[in-house]
Amino acid sequence: MELILNTFGTSLSRDNEAFQIIHKDGKQRVPAQGIKSIQISRGAQITSDAVLLAIENEIEVLFMDKSGTPLGRIWSPKYGSVSTIRKGQLAFTFSKEAVSWIIDIVAQKIDNQQALLLMMKVEDSATNNQIQKAVTRLEDYRNKVRHLKGDIVTDIAPSLRGWEGVSSQIYFKALNLFIPDKYKFDKRSQHPAMDVVNAFLNYGYGLLYARIEGLLIRAGIDPYVGVFHRDDYNRPVLVYDVIELYRIWVDYVVMSLVTQEVITDEYYSIRDDGSYWLEGLGRRVLIQSFNDYFEEVITVSGVSRSRENQILLFTQSLAQTFKKFN
Repeated sequence: MELILNTFGTSLSRDNEAFQIIHKDGKQRVPAQGIKSIQISRGAQITSDAVLLAIENEIEVLFMDKSGTPLGRIWSPKYGSVSTIRKGQLAFTFSKEAVSWIIDIVAQKIDNQQALLLMMKVEDSATNNQIQKAVTRLEDYRNKVRHLKGDIVTDIAPSLRGWEGVSSQIYFKALNLFIPDKYKFDKRSQHPAMDVVNAFLNYGYGLLYARIEGLLIRAGIDPYVGVFHRDDYNRPVLVYDVIELYRIWVDYVVMSLVTQEVITDEYYSIRDDGSYWLEGLGRRVLIQSFNDYFEEVITVSGVSRSRENQILLFTQSLAQTFKKFN
């Protein structure tokens, strides 16, 4: 369970071995046991005693911006065999194995995009033809990615970056066919979103970034040492690599909300520059939908776990891979 404080004036304190949430409607006591993370947005407060209780129970504390992206975090010092794993992690990034690893991730990302397009309900033959063309084009780029060769990631990075970008354009253009007319968008927009669907996607990806970064840290991996994304200063670039495997889960959650047409004007606001931002109600609905979806049990490689635990298994396996490079 996650504790999420995103209402202005809300505060979190300690009550023996539990947290006490104080908000405009009163107080709520929540036992520390069973809480995985605490997410705090601007305008909310947490006491030092509450932070210490979180550390004692290995609960990560995240401070989030309005788009759902973590600005900082506090975590337990018990996480991971950090020095051993990180030494291997650095060696891995310059190995030929890293080339195969990132090719697999990008190819799987494109495969996931194809799968989501094919599972969407098609209303007419014209739309179906457009979807089939998009899936075929995505298959072409997936095959190109699979056939890339290189000794280190920088050998393939320009081609990989270009083909991944074109694939995403094809995918989102096709996905837009299923969106009700009032929510359709011209292209993906980030920082800020220029339409309500991209506002939901950006916030959902922010939630997923936070989740993956926390699981990498818990596994003892340095999220700031990337494989493919290695150019940004002071960014958790390994998260940007790993998230490509799981973006599709956010896409599915957002598309479910959009196609069911449950979104109202109360979910978002529009600023003077034309940018769209989720408001409290929109964030709460998306967070609840996101958490419910991630708690569902699925089977991957013969192992049945919740979606979140599937990511945990992936990070643990990645940590073991890094150890081999010491």
